Amino acid sequence: YGMNVSDVRALLDSSPGGMQVSEMIEGQRRFPIAIRLPQKYREDMHALGNINLQAAGGGLVRLNQVARIGTTRGPEVISRENGQRRIVVQANVRGRDLGSFVAEAQRKMRSLDLPPGYFITWGGQFENQDRALKRLAIVLPASIAIILGLLYATFGSWPQALLILMNVPFAFVGGIAVLWLRGMNLNLSASIGFIALFGVAVLNGIVMVSYINQLRAAERPLHEAVVEGASLRLRPVLMTALVASLGFVPMALSQAMGSEVQRPLATVVIGGLITSTLLTLYILPVLYPWFSRRSHNA
Repeated sequence: YGMNVSDVRALLDSSPGGMQVSEMIEGQRRFPIAIRLPQKYREDMHALGNINLQAAGGGLVRLNQVARIGTTRGPEVISRENGQRRIVVQANVRGRDLGSFVAEAQRKMRSLDLPPGYFITWGGQFENQDRALKRLAIVLPASIAIILGLLYATFGSWPQALLILMNVPFAFVGGIAVLWLRGMNLNLSASIGFIALFGVAVLNGIVMVSYINQLRAAERPLHEAVVEGASLRLRPVLMTALVASLGFVPMALSQAMGSEVQRPLATVVIGGLITSTLLTLYILPVLYPWFSRRSHNA
């Protein structure tokens, strides 16, 4: 018929949704001005197919002579990324941790046979969490190694440095236990809380061991130095633990917007301080003779 595809598209642009031709400004608001076909043409495919187009020679051609008109399913919006079409499927995970949910979804998706050219990527919060956990897998051991090095530089003894570092696993057990009791998952926020917890737990051990070492340097017998040091350092250790834990209580009990990030972090710190403080006050003095150099008058 000597017609171009653009001629047909120009007609179709004005048929269902309307083609914007101008814009009306009313104060701070803007309203598009569009033209479109009458309603009887938009609702009836047969009537839509009888619309006339002007051919190159001046004659009239019906739309159904140059196009197939029908109803079909398709995406409402076609998104693209890096020149490829993309469809996003979103989900809100509740009642379980994000990592296990995605792992189960990935197992089920492996059984699907995707058409050629299709592939699946997992993003959103899971992608951010996965990237952050990989960094924490490096940062967490590095933090413990740095703490151990600083302890050795402070006391000049690897056994005593390891003795104080024993607070770390006890603090870890307490944090995990309280998370389980509150029905929370080990997520990125809780993992960051462990880093803060380890610092406070090690600080309490330093307070206890350094004072016992001072008594030993004053020529006090080993057993007497351990008993007196544990008794006199009871109040400072409890004060340090209580100040740190009570400061996190509002975060642990908060129900406000954004509290889902704060609660796991605060819960880990509070629970870990409970177990690490018990270790510092009781088990650490008991193990001190095994990890310290005995003097001749002991």
